[in-house]
Amino acid sequence: MLNRLIVFGKAQLSAMIGGVVDYLLMIFFTEVFGLHYTLSIAIGGIIGAVVNFTLNKTWSFRSKDLKYKSSTRVQLIKFILVVLNSILMKSLGTYLITSFLKVDYKISRIMVDLFVSLAFNYTLQRFWVFKKKPIETI
Repeated sequence: MLNRLIVFGKAQLSAMIGGVVDYLLMIFFTEVFGLHYTLSIAIGGIIGAVVNFTLNKTWSFRSKDLKYKSSTRVQLIKFILVVLNSILMKSLGTYLITSFLKVDYKISRIMVDLFVSLAFNYTLQRFWVFKKKPIETI
């Protein structure tokens, strides 16, 4: 149980670091370059995803005792699928909340991120992308 909490905490810290990179780039591309915030979310999301994948692979879901079920290549393909869907959900959710509820895009993005991160990203990364091989018993 404690190990699961530690993994969850590490994954959330990795997500937060990747998310901060993503969020700051979204603001940068929107405010400095004048891009629509949904496009800025995609750009920031890709760069934040690289940060998040690297941290998760090398730290969050790494185990001395267990090996990954999939190769790094397969993990990367799975991760890209998760990220593309995550970016789509974040862009669409932010757009809908901003447009219909008239909430500033920076605030609506945080609201959507919290939901997508906990309900979608963590679950798929933990149990699909970085899945471990079962422990062999004698």
